[in-house]
Amino acid sequence: MSRISVRGFAVASATAVTTVGAVVGVASGSTPAADDSNNFEAAAADTTLLADIPAGQQAQVQTASLTQQADAQASAADAEAKKSAEETARLQAAKDAKSKKKAAEAKLEAEREAKEKAEAERASRSAVRDASSFSAQGSYSVAEVQAMARQMVPADQFQCFSNIVNHESTWNYRASNPSSGAYGLVQALPGSKMSSAGSDWQTNPATQIKWGLSYMDGRYGSPCGAWSFWQANSWY
Repeated sequence: MSRISVRGFAVASATAVTTVGAVVGVASGSTPAADDSNNFEAAAADTTLLADIPAGQQAQVQTASLTQQADAQASAADAEAKKSAEETARLQAAKDAKSKKKAAEAKLEAEREAKEKAEAERASRSAVRDASSFSAQGSYSVAEVQAMARQMVPADQFQCFSNIVNHESTWNYRASNPSSGAYGLVQALPGSKMSSAGSDWQTNPATQIKWGLSYMDGRYGSPCGAWSFWQANSWY
């Protein structure tokens, strides 16, 4: 760009000089030679070579060119930065949307599992037998008492209930602690507390199981809650 501008200036200068020479020749009565056009082009070419190395004008042209290049580079950099920022924002938005979708799906799945668990617990509780549904007997074996408990305690809570009874009375519904007054399968203290479940609390394991289950649910939320407390404290 700078050379073209400078050479144009030089050619114009050479043209002006040649034209002035031609006018002077005509005025003095001399006739231009036939190859004056060739001499003009040669003079213009020679003049252009001389004009290729001006000091002030070439510096101005180069400065203007560098400024334009810097502006162009700055514009390109701005455009690239804007494009990069837009792409980053797009990717982040997609990532956020994916995370929100995943969180929503996880929440729905947790709610579904909780609902199913609650329904299963309700079904389990509704399926258990009440103490009054068992016929009274004069005595009960450990196997018979355990069978009654399996029918009265929800299936998912039976093992915890069994663990406590094993530790408290080894499934002896007549177990008595003379020093404390605790009595029965779950060692109610005092044993007379179990009268709220039935007047036959001393001889009927079903009545003791009913009271023990109600106690564990009321105080610890479930037999498994009571068993967790028992493990930490050796009592409940």
